Amino acid sequence: MAKRVHRPREDAEFDFTLGMSGVPVLAYFTGTWPKAIEPCRAMDLVVGGVADDHPGRLTVVRADITRCPYGITGAPSYVLLRDGEVVARGTGPMSNAEIRRFLDSHL
Repeated sequence: MAKRVHRPREDAEFDFTLGMSGVPVLAYFTGTWPKAIEPCRAMDLVVGGVADDHPGRLTVVRADITRCPYGITGAPSYVLLRDGEVVARGTGPMSNAEIRRFLDSHL
């Protein structure tokens, strides 16, 4: 099973125009401060499962929140992009069902 959630080798490689390809992008932002580490690690599994369930229909990327151009300050945070435009935002840990409802309501 191909892993579709990834962390770019260097933050400079993260391409915020990915959503312009016609395939929606779920950008998943993590933090490295102590209160953010555990919730972000827990969300890695949930977001990874979402990526596996939407092959070819959704691109999922993971990046450090310091590279976020969307003014998000909490982690974990999610930005759903379609055609380069922000369609939806979310912040905080979500269960598998919650993240799927979030996507289903906006895809």
